[in-house]
Amino acid sequence: MDELKEIKGILEAALLVAGEPVAAPQLARLFEPALEAELVRRVLDDLRTDWSDSAVELVQVASGWRFQGKPAIQDYLDRLAPEKPLRYSRAVMETLAIIAYQQPVTRGDIEAIRGVAVSTNVVKTLEDRQWVEVVGHRETPGRPALYATTKTFLDDLGLRSLSELPPLAELDASHLLEMPDAPNQAAEARLALAGPILAPSPDRPDNAAAERRAAADRGEPGAGTPQVVH
Repeated sequence: MDELKEIKGILEAALLVAGEPVAAPQLARLFEPALEAELVRRVLDDLRTDWSDSAVELVQVASGWRFQGKPAIQDYLDRLAPEKPLRYSRAVMETLAIIAYQQPVTRGDIEAIRGVAVSTNVVKTLEDRQWVEVVGHRETPGRPALYATTKTFLDDLGLRSLSELPPLAELDASHLLEMPDAPNQAAEARLALAGPILAPSPDRPDNAAAERRAAADRGEPGAGTPQVVH
């Protein structure tokens, strides 16, 4: 019992001082010999229960386990860093959502859905934020890069996997274009993935024109319509 209490104290301390999510295997290797995975899981579950009545909670995200403030006190925690959250354009948010829900995708795929060309700055913004990355290349002429979301993207939304993303049909966030930096505002971040982005819009070209743009991006025949950067 004393040994289990010591293990719990060490894991608790490690997570409190880490400042970022820590994977269970990494926590297991804090000990020599390394702890069994089932023991680590049981201790982490016990810790989560121990903190359940506190303003701080232990949660599991894509990169591992971390302590964070509960949403109910987020307004108070925000006063520690009063800077306004970064504001992203609709083009950035639409591109991010398409990648999140359709990955892996090329720029041509994104353009086929949005109906306008994808600015290099849009993709760079998402890469700089470490929300998307190149995971391969499609075996078509020009071998365009394939983009997918990262673990950082899931961590910032407080998710463990892509399967926890809300269905697009449940989202309506045309008025929410601000993505907060604080992982504790994950609920708002989920809503910022605009639902209507994959549906036709009056100000977008028809699907045929969008497909021609995608074909042009991949170097395929059937292109010829000038692209408009949005």
